[in-house]
Amino acid sequence: MSKSLLGTTAAVLLATVLPAAAQDCPIKVGVLHSLSGTMAISETTLKDTMEMLVEQQNAAGGVLGCELEAVVVDPASDWPLFAEKARELLTVHEVDVIFGNWTSVSRKSVLPVIEELNGLLFYPVQYEGEESSKNVFYTGAAPNQQAIPATDYFLEELGVEKFALLGTDYVYPRTTNNILEAYLKAKGIAAEDIFVNYTPFGHSDWSKIVADVVALGADGKKVGVISTINGDANVGFYKELAAAGISADDIPVVAFSVGEEELAGLDTSNLVGHLAAWNYFQSAESDANEAWVEAWKARMGEDRVTNDPMEAHYIGFNMWVNAATAAGTTDVDAVRTAMYGQEFPNLTGGTAVMLPNHHLAKPVLIGEIQADGQFDIISQTSEVPGDAWTDFLPESAVLVSDWKELGCGMYNTQTETCVQIESNY
Repeated sequence: MSKSLLGTTAAVLLATVLPAAAQDCPIKVGVLHSLSGTMAISETTLKDTMEMLVEQQNAAGGVLGCELEAVVVDPASDWPLFAEKARELLTVHEVDVIFGNWTSVSRKSVLPVIEELNGLLFYPVQYEGEESSKNVFYTGAAPNQQAIPATDYFLEELGVEKFALLGTDYVYPRTTNNILEAYLKAKGIAAEDIFVNYTPFGHSDWSKIVADVVALGADGKKVGVISTINGDANVGFYKELAAAGISADDIPVVAFSVGEEELAGLDTSNLVGHLAAWNYFQSAESDANEAWVEAWKARMGEDRVTNDPMEAHYIGFNMWVNAATAAGTTDVDAVRTAMYGQEFPNLTGGTAVMLPNHHLAKPVLIGEIQADGQFDIISQTSEVPGDAWTDFLPESAVLVSDWKELGCGMYNTQTETCVQIESNY
């Protein structure tokens, strides 16, 4: 009997043997997002999102006959504290599932804890790939669902010839830029036409870096900025661009960590025309999105905006609810088995599908910043399956992730073996 059939049989038996009444109530949902520190600008909204989703589900009858309880902790943008708070959620509060993290360094801090304790984490933010854990469902974009399509847009639509890769100094920007450097060179961009720079979290003095970017185009070639700058450092970066009189026509910027929430704190009048690549924008036109935005503003106020990681939590949470319902239990192993193939309508008019590699199939959208802080969607693809292992790094190109059939997150297609790669971080 195959592993997948055994897993399915086990889930069916659990659902048959254990009635809903056997489920411990309330069902606890861990919320692991920074409410203070440099990442609070992005993560507080995701805490609010999870509380709203829990309230909505309780109003709809809860799960397995139980009310849900959101257990909120504040890891305070402190990466080691994320691991401590994850352990607290699992061992003290005994949560059934965790929704959380933003930065990859915080996720990697949490990873050993949830693997040790067999927890379940839904991670809602775009990331660098090059990871696959049976205890994590990655509901944000992999590089092939954001970074690569955005780079293609610069190359093919805007005619960018020189690239400034600007990032915050941690694992996500560094790994993403390693992938993009390899990709750009494969596309014929010379090494000397790629400028890479990293700055600390919370960096505020951007004058020299912006001057270096401007100097990159001294020979008249078109320069574009690919930004993996995270958190409140974005405020200073965009202000310096505006102060230097740089428009999107001069040097376009495409950001991977700037959405509606980050723009809400900026004067966007000088940012019109710059870009962001995500899988969702508030401006998406669909009945589901109209209802979601209306419910969000009714709860939080008219000035509160929606964004991509919120949609990732919306999809992941609803898939988890449906998987737990199908399994008849919130047991992590049973829910994991029931997650494969889960489908749920996304907010852009399509359908999200959970793949055996713990990634979603998602559309790729490129939006242009408007004066009101919203995005005009100028490019949208059909659903793109998320890929945990990039095709543009030789050591990763031979790897696949398949937790359903192969039971392996790092399967080497050349040696036909399941391997473990030591992280460089």
